Amino acid sequence: MTLTATTSHTVGPYYHIGLTWLNREDLTVPQTLGERVAITGQVIDGNGEFVNDAMLEVWQANAAGKYAHPEDEQDKPLDPHFDGFGRVPVDAEGRFRFTTIKPGSVPGLNGATQAPHLVVLVFARGLVKHLLTRIYFGGEQANETDPLLSCVPEERRATLVTKPDASGVYQWNVVLQGTDAETVFFDY
Repeated sequence: MTLTATTSHTVGPYYHIGLTWLNREDLTVPQTLGERVAITGQVIDGNGEFVNDAMLEVWQANAAGKYAHPEDEQDKPLDPHFDGFGRVPVDAEGRFRFTTIKPGSVPGLNGATQAPHLVVLVFARGLVKHLLTRIYFGGEQANETDPLLSCVPEERRATLVTKPDASGVYQWNVVLQGTDAETVFFDY
């Protein structure tokens, strides 16, 4: 058997070869501290078609606003039952769902406070490299002064802010390109 290297021109759809063991749609365990939230949505391309082979990677702070990372030297409690990482594949219709906790606020540059948010990386066929975006929670007063959210034109902020539906599940879609509803993505 011979193996051929995956082309370097795209980030997918070869996730099933070695990455599925990292899939984790529930970032919590029963002992995890904080308010549990479920987030669901779809990944949609510029033509309004579902992207059926995308994967979302989620990184976040714990309920106290501390990352499970050695470079986070804040004097906040570390939750030993929460590492703030999950990887979520989409289904045949581009749908995803994951459960996590609502993160606390974290410090930003120059002493600014960032609103509670999740960092989301989007991997999909046709992308040369993954896309970086965030999910903010509607109704958070800190959203008004978040330094990164404030850089986004007001009419585009809704693509980053999620609100719960009647059942309490947060709805948030990833729109890749081509419409006024395109999700805001950040350079890094």
